[in-house]
Amino acid sequence: MPVKLRLQRKGRKKKPYYHIVAADSRAPRDGRYIEQIGSYNPLTVPATIKLDRDRALEWLEKGAQPTHTVNAMLKMQGVLYRKHLNRGVAKGAITQEEADKKYNKFISAKDEKIRKRTEQARQEKIEEDLKKAGLDAGTLAAIAASQKPQEEKSEEEE
Repeated sequence: MPVKLRLQRKGRKKKPYYHIVAADSRAPRDGRYIEQIGSYNPLTVPATIKLDRDRALEWLEKGAQPTHTVNAMLKMQGVLYRKHLNRGVAKGAITQEEADKKYNKFISAKDEKIRKRTEQARQEKIEEDLKKAGLDAGTLAAIAASQKPQEEKSEEEE
């Protein structure tokens, strides 16, 4: 049975939401699947991808073929890099500890990049909302400065 890692569309009209699934390639797009391994929401900025990296890696090692879109997501989430490192360990090119260290470094860099992009998008949204309200640049700077300490205080209280 040829297995594909692909997207299964959910959500309503003009509000798509996708599940990342392992499915028989002959099954319909939104039909039967073997296992759900994640979700993808393209409407958020940046797009939200939740993926069980271990299960995705297992499916790839079993021979499942990802679609182009899912392949890009796997690359972004570091699953394909992990597969690459595992092949190096199997061939004896590197040790498992070195592979884990490289993978953890890669994942932390990606997570930091996503966190920065999310923060930037949130800041742009605040500025856009304030401009719509008709506030000038000086007021925008004062409000932005007052927002930073409130967030830090709430984090310290928790």
